[in-house]
Amino acid sequence: MKQGHGTSTKTVQRARRHARVRAKVSGTAARPRLSVFRSLRYVFAQLIDDETGKTLCSAHSKEVKVDTANDRKGKVAMSYAVGSLLAKKAAELKITHVVFDRGGYIYTGRVSAVADGARDGGLIF
Repeated sequence: MKQGHGTSTKTVQRARRHARVRAKVSGTAARPRLSVFRSLRYVFAQLIDDETGKTLCSAHSKEVKVDTANDRKGKVAMSYAVGSLLAKKAAELKITHVVFDRGGYIYTGRVSAVADGARDGGLIF
């Protein structure tokens, strides 16, 4: 990271937190990394094999249509649906165990909704 102006912006701070998480969390073919990225409007999740550097499957909120899910609404319900969709795609690839990468975000709201959806869909982490 460059020193000077802009070192304390939200995106730089999140990148630093993500780097700390990534130092400890790595995905393999047997147990890929479930990576979460959230923008202001959408949420994206992917299963990544870090040994080969390949994305095994992915899901994003543009793919799902949902109004409410288990007392969730809005973007949190959409995130839950993304987690469920990713779990369904992982089941087709016979993937059951993953490691969760919160992407430098705090584990609440949409990030935890993705995790809950993936767990309810059958992924174990």
